[in-house]
Amino acid sequence: MTTLLEVEDLRVEFLTDAGPARPAVNGVDLRLGAGETLALLGESGSGKSVTSRALMGLVDFPGVVRGSIRFDGTELVDAPDRTLRRVRGTGIGMVFQDSLDSLNPVYTVGAQLTEALQVRMGMTRADARSRSVELLEAVGIVDAEQRVDAYPHQFSGGMRQRVCIAMAVALRPRLLIADEPTTALDVTVQAGILRLLRGLTEDTGMAMVFVTHDLAVAKQVAERVMVMFDGRAVEEGSIGNVFAAPSHPYTRRLLSAHPGRARHWRDLTKGEARDDDGEETHRAG
Repeated sequence: MTTLLEVEDLRVEFLTDAGPARPAVNGVDLRLGAGETLALLGESGSGKSVTSRALMGLVDFPGVVRGSIRFDGTELVDAPDRTLRRVRGTGIGMVFQDSLDSLNPVYTVGAQLTEALQVRMGMTRADARSRSVELLEAVGIVDAEQRVDAYPHQFSGGMRQRVCIAMAVALRPRLLIADEPTTALDVTVQAGILRLLRGLTEDTGMAMVFVTHDLAVAKQVAERVMVMFDGRAVEEGSIGNVFAAPSHPYTRRLLSAHPGRARHWRDLTKGEARDDDGEETHRAG
């Protein structure tokens, strides 16, 4: 399998008046092949979302990114803006957790889609509009021909997230980064979004990094999982192997505290997970 994304010793620090704070991401390595899906799994504050933003070059000052991020052989750490603009969209697309923050409220969804297609792919206005309708249909927007002229506030939360996915895949990226795209949605809508993302990766061969804190979601969308805690990757492997036989104490506690794995509430455990040096790392449950 061809390596599409290669990350080595990724570190992200945020500068303060007293100097660098404790690293938000500390020494993360990962490899992702073309067409492969990786789940970044961990609790809030584990560093998974900062990692995903670093991959897109979206960590702004006072954040400082060190290490190496190579996408299809191109180094992205400290790359000039023109390189990042070239890679974003056609190389790497991103879906954020909050769809309202991702869409401009004063423009129709069609206007936002067609602008990207015209500017980045050189389409005529008519062709870009036609393609926008096709994209909305592809992500399950009913009556896309009419809804293309609607504004973001006229869509439900689940439908807005589908629009965001359409925008992210409009330029046919080779890698999609999805940063907790279903967290704010109810379980029925969430299931539809997960099916949509799985279908897109299967149909297009697009690779995906899926950021989540939800064990069940990770199992539904990914082939491999990287478990993060305190800015570090503490365990990595196939979904089946990690869930069946977790090797790190944090992963074991994370799994044992999940209601979906318990037959009775008494099966749920809570306590202190310890790292390889015997130091307390987490209180699960």
